[in-house]
Amino acid sequence: MFLEQVTRVEPHLGPLARWAETLRRPRRILTVDVPIHMDNGQIMHFEGFRVHHNTSRGPAKGGIRFHPEATMAEVMALSAWMTIKTALVNVPFGGGKGAVRVDPSQLSMSELERLTRRYTAEISLILGPDRDIPAPDVNTNPQIMAWIMDTYSMTVGSLTTGVVTGKPVNLGGSLGRADATGQGVFIVASRTAQKLGMDIAGARVAVQGFGNVGGSAARFLHSAGARIVAVQDVGGTLYCEKGINPFALTQHLKAGLSLTDFRGPGVLGRADFWDIESDILVPAALENQIDDVVARRLRTRIIVEGANGPTTPAGDDVLRERNIVVVPDVLANAGGVIVSYFEWVQDISALFWDEHEVSVRLRRLLEAAFEATWDTHLEKRIDLRRAAYVLACRRVLEARELRGLYP
Repeated sequence: MFLEQVTRVEPHLGPLARWAETLRRPRRILTVDVPIHMDNGQIMHFEGFRVHHNTSRGPAKGGIRFHPEATMAEVMALSAWMTIKTALVNVPFGGGKGAVRVDPSQLSMSELERLTRRYTAEISLILGPDRDIPAPDVNTNPQIMAWIMDTYSMTVGSLTTGVVTGKPVNLGGSLGRADATGQGVFIVASRTAQKLGMDIAGARVAVQGFGNVGGSAARFLHSAGARIVAVQDVGGTLYCEKGINPFALTQHLKAGLSLTDFRGPGVLGRADFWDIESDILVPAALENQIDDVVARRLRTRIIVEGANGPTTPAGDDVLRERNIVVVPDVLANAGGVIVSYFEWVQDISALFWDEHEVSVRLRRLLEAAFEATWDTHLEKRIDLRRAAYVLACRRVLEARELRGLYP
């Protein structure tokens, strides 16, 4: 998917296109064995990855996910999307990503800690606040980031809070980080609706995935007056034309109950989600959700990609033919990396901001990126994804050209 996206934007890069192969080749790939003692005394081995896609503009930046289906190809693509994302919102990072192929739900807390620390030790030779700065992703959280920070700090012999973001606040984490990605989805959804003459108040919203990103985005949209008419997770789909209260649903899920046990809305099959009529659709689950087949079924006006890579290139083509506006992931879910950048800056300076200041700065950077993307889309008469890639790829390749090749 990523390689196809680069190919589609290459004709718009002008003289910088001679450097385009830089975007197709990760700078550095590390595969590691992660052996740990299990609670029953058995030694288990897990495979881990860390990829630096591009560091022309700054240290590698990107999350770490723990997932049983993680692959090197997936991590390579996710690291590449981080390169585009950080360049688009103009923060001084490159792109990186990491993963361990494991189902963390099958591990005890002590096994999870040992796995995290061993993985960190194995990749520590390429980590550092000026080299590579991980963050949370699928199935990882602030506690796991704290273990990574502590392990790295023990390795180098000094407390190094800036080596990772998404940490607990009392270990150098930033206020506003937990909801940053969802807040970013809300900001760009609101700006897109405004550009199209749609009032966000009363707009019907369908959300796929009700984790950190989808749940947070739903709460921001609901607070602005939107109606959350559908929510889907791995268990099924909730549907209610009058609207679902995402705050109540969040508390329901925190109590350990399933989505489909939530009282009030009707329960549909997972596949039925794509047939629900909405004004705004937020895919906030995993990659490859909207292919050309699903794209033909959708009944929505705007898609705001909360997940990374939820729409395939073939799906993009169908959506463009149907005049459905797609706000790409590299813009829509960039709130998280923006506040991660703020956390890194605060850790380095040892000067911390209140949540209001974080929110104001987040909105300023994200709205600037949105306006630049929208203007490029109109100027070049291309869709928003290609417009975002034109801006980001130019910034990355200009940095590559200015730095030159060493030796």
